[in-house]
Amino acid sequence: MRKIHILSIIFIIIGFQAKAQIFEVGFDSSLIHEDYSGNVLLYLSKENKSPKDIFVGLELTPVFRVKVKNMKSNESIIFDDNAVSYPVELSNIERGEYYVQAVFDLNLGDANIGTSSGNLYSEPIKVDLTKDFKKVFKLKADKVIQPIKFNETEFLKELSAKSNLLSQFHNEDIFVNAAVSLPKEYYDQPDKKYPVIFSIFGFGANYKLHSGQNTFLEQLGEQPTIVVYLDGNCKEGHSTYANSDVNGPWGDALIKEFIPLLKQKYRTNGAFLLHGHSSGGWTSLWLQINYPKTFAGAWASAPDQVDFRNYQNKNIYKTNNMFYDEKGNLLADVTIAGRFPLISAKDFYRTENVIYRGSQLRSFDAVFGGFDIDGNRIRLVNIPSGEINKKAIPLWKRYDLSIILKDNWSNLKEDLDGKIRISVGTSDNFHLHHAVKLLDKEMKSIDANIEFEYYAGDHFTLFTEEYKKEGTQFLLKNYKKWLNEHQ
Repeated sequence: MRKIHILSIIFIIIGFQAKAQIFEVGFDSSLIHEDYSGNVLLYLSKENKSPKDIFVGLELTPVFRVKVKNMKSNESIIFDDNAVSYPVELSNIERGEYYVQAVFDLNLGDANIGTSSGNLYSEPIKVDLTKDFKKVFKLKADKVIQPIKFNETEFLKELSAKSNLLSQFHNEDIFVNAAVSLPKEYYDQPDKKYPVIFSIFGFGANYKLHSGQNTFLEQLGEQPTIVVYLDGNCKEGHSTYANSDVNGPWGDALIKEFIPLLKQKYRTNGAFLLHGHSSGGWTSLWLQINYPKTFAGAWASAPDQVDFRNYQNKNIYKTNNMFYDEKGNLLADVTIAGRFPLISAKDFYRTENVIYRGSQLRSFDAVFGGFDIDGNRIRLVNIPSGEINKKAIPLWKRYDLSIILKDNWSNLKEDLDGKIRISVGTSDNFHLHHAVKLLDKEMKSIDANIEFEYYAGDHFTLFTEEYKKEGTQFLLKNYKKWLNEHQ
């Protein structure tokens, strides 16, 4: 009887496996001349004709991952219900027509796997997923993602500094790259020197595509500026130019290696100011606080969480779960107008569990987190439960700007007094205004001279003419102060 029972279980298991949708994926031998080891991703979308190009987390679409070792070019890997999956296993996704693409991640330096230069990918095919589970779909990665080209002009130049600090950390060549926008009079006045504004993009932007658009930074009053566009892109996402256990010494690389090259190549007068939005806003604060003698002032626009008592609208020091509130309701990571739920934290994290690097929440983990004694990554949130990993808290605490400023203001005051402005919308889509208000309260409690301003609008609607004018006036004020001190 027991033998019959065991056989029944085996048949049930086999039956379930037989109902798993299957994709066979291979790669072109002319593109990789050795066996492949690494992650292979399968992207599906009903709307996006190039599903590998989705914005991870903000576009919720089925995605799957398989890790392989020593795969040969004449072999295929199978995507079935054993693949790491979002939102469900392949056999359980909604039936219908999908565009499908596969990507072999060579992890050569770019953040977004679907657009990382050097990665292999298949042309998208359209499939009709029915209840015919015997059908096998075949894809072949026979294309290589090409690097984004930088369109250099007379006044917009690319600057690349090989970083010995980062190269030694990662045991491979790493470069700090940026675009340099020169004043229109730069070549006509060969003896004149200029202040520099470092403009740091938010998550997902790229200096090769988006530089030169922040024209309001090209002038401080009557003074033309050199604008340096930084994007922070690294394998794990946005480096935020912070020294990190995972990403390496990006802050030191910028200060000690990139800036000396900038001063060597271009006529700077020694005044360096900072501006950034979102992750770029957090970066500008981090750099100003940690290198206060290097920078003359920082305007941070809608910065990522500056106080971890409100990280994605949760207090990481007290909460036990990032997916649900105390009543078991799903929590929203992304909102409309700061109030109406759009994308849940659970969906965001579970998608990124498949897209294992280069996405927003994994990027935070890389900057703030670290490794255990066995070399395993310590992440803030456990998947699939959503529970907080308490071992991550001491690591993250090192990057809580509210704690850093409050605990060290007596030592930082001389170099930071009046140098920081934080502005944010009162309906930020990512809850960032709540963290800013917590920091504001802490700074008022210690009488810190830091400027806080709140504007009607969300994360994407802030940049009115008034908003830009008041931000640049703050930078101008600090530039004039620098001039007075360096006459």
